[in-house]
Amino acid sequence: MPDSILPLTPELWPDFEDLFGKQGACYGCWCTYFRLPPAARRESTRERNKDHIKARIEAGPPPGLLAFQDGRAVGWMQVGPRADVPEFNNSGRASAPLAVDDAADPGVWAISCFFIRNKARGQGLTHRLVGAGIAFARRSGARVLEACPMDHSKDSRSGSLYVGSSRVFERAGFVRAAERKPGRPLMRLEI
Repeated sequence: MPDSILPLTPELWPDFEDLFGKQGACYGCWCTYFRLPPAARRESTRERNKDHIKARIEAGPPPGLLAFQDGRAVGWMQVGPRADVPEFNNSGRASAPLAVDDAADPGVWAISCFFIRNKARGQGLTHRLVGAGIAFARRSGARVLEACPMDHSKDSRSGSLYVGSSRVFERAGFVRAAERKPGRPLMRLEI
């Protein structure tokens, strides 16, 4: 597991849609949490979020990676330039960039979200996605890859780990660069 991990292109929309299901993953978010400002999120609907991410995928470049097992998407990781996820750069967040200029620097990327199919959780898929994300970022010209995971969760299979676990990033070589909120380190990897 997985059989393959691929950049999410428009041709893979049906697979992404199947993975996120009718609910749109986390309460209809459709992985727009770090893309839309809070006021827009409050006013949005599940369907508008879906339309937003579909338009983003169609516009390219790929906003993340899909993991497949037996021909079915089992995992998603949002990875790309920090500028593509503006709310990840919000100065009030634990994920805020170390330097203000990093938010617009095309060489500074972020892994901001994961969604793993229930049956695929707890099997190391997140580790594989992070490894593939590092390779994808490197091929795409990134110099730095950042994440803002959680230190602890009661259950490694929990959907609340949508930002990932710091243990996963530590094993991939990321280092703690800042900790603005207890248990939510900003982690960084020079690639």
